[in-house]
Amino acid sequence: MPSKSTQTLGAVEGDLIVGDSAIIKGEGTPPRVSVSGTVRCRGDCTFECSLVAENLLGEGYIVVKGDLEVKERVKIGNGVGFGFLHAKAALSVEGKMTAKTVDVDNKLAVGRDFEAETADVGGRLEVKGNTKAQRIDVGGSFSTNGDVEAQTIDVGGSVNIESKVKVEKLDVGGSAKVGSGRVSNVNVGGSFESKDSLEFNSIDVGGVVRLAGKSVGGDIDVGGVCKVQGDLQFGKIDVGGIVEISGSGKGNNLDVGGVVKVGGSLQLSGTVDVGGRVDVAGDLTAHDVDVGGSAKAKSITATTKVDVGGAIATTVGVSASSVRIGRRGEVVGPIRADEVVIDERAQVEDVYAKTITMEKRARARNLYAERINIESDCNISGEVQYTESLRTGGNVFFAKAPVKVEKLPQ
Repeated sequence: MPSKSTQTLGAVEGDLIVGDSAIIKGEGTPPRVSVSGTVRCRGDCTFECSLVAENLLGEGYIVVKGDLEVKERVKIGNGVGFGFLHAKAALSVEGKMTAKTVDVDNKLAVGRDFEAETADVGGRLEVKGNTKAQRIDVGGSFSTNGDVEAQTIDVGGSVNIESKVKVEKLDVGGSAKVGSGRVSNVNVGGSFESKDSLEFNSIDVGGVVRLAGKSVGGDIDVGGVCKVQGDLQFGKIDVGGIVEISGSGKGNNLDVGGVVKVGGSLQLSGTVDVGGRVDVAGDLTAHDVDVGGSAKAKSITATTKVDVGGAIATTVGVSASSVRIGRRGEVVGPIRADEVVIDERAQVEDVYAKTITMEKRARARNLYAERINIESDCNISGEVQYTESLRTGGNVFFAKAPVKVEKLPQ
């Protein structure tokens, strides 16, 4: 049909060639045009109806004011062979859209549901309804108000999915937000956020991760900050900066360069390795606990060792096979272990162990052990009880004389 013309069509056998700035109206209620072949748009054109076709090819700004059903290919952009170049080749569908393959140079906007095997959009993909595809590849941004089900989503800029997701791989260069659901593998350069509970296998984010609800998954690797508003079950967390969990955390290993804050309990089968500070409102349990700065919890229990460079504060106490308090460290709460080492100038309260070593100028309240070794200039303000041996250096202060006993108190 000629450029700048308006025609009403129903069923079209073969191909339909539409000139620039043409308007196509459909027959029936609701109005519809059905083309057995390929629709070829030589410029901007508007379908004031639903459109059904084998293929849709165009180089302009194409508007479909109803539904769009294409059995095979949608291609909107330069290079479809018409010799017409359009700087902003785009497709706008006010209703739902289905196709096998979709390739749009600039923007694709769908007013309702969108379904395709593959969708390749150079600029922006906007969907008001649900989205279902095998692969979605967008150069700029992808946003939708509905659910998304896809094998792979690869976006250069940003992703915003308001509702549920079921995605195997999410690869985003900038930021990504999802509602809830499952994303097997998340790889985001900037920030990633889920508004409610999320299931995942791995999350790898360069900047910030924010999760909510009761999220369950595998490994989390974040360059900056990981914040969880709720509970989190995980494999390994490796974060360069800060981890905050408002609820409880359960996993294998935790490796954090800065600070860890947990509003509930933290239960690990492996290692807690934190460069700065650990603050757990409930109980902290792990195989190993290694903290460069300070550790605070209701109780700290480790299968093998607790090694803290600074202060420890508990109400129930610290329990492990071995416990080491760093130089100038300070412990509030009892310590129970096979072996306890109190570094130079460190200060502790009550210690129950098989072997206790106090280095120079360390301070303690009460010591109970089989073997006790106290270096010079130490201060014990309470009592000392031992069953096998006591060795002391010079200038050690005892508030009470040490006592060798048959049995130590529990």
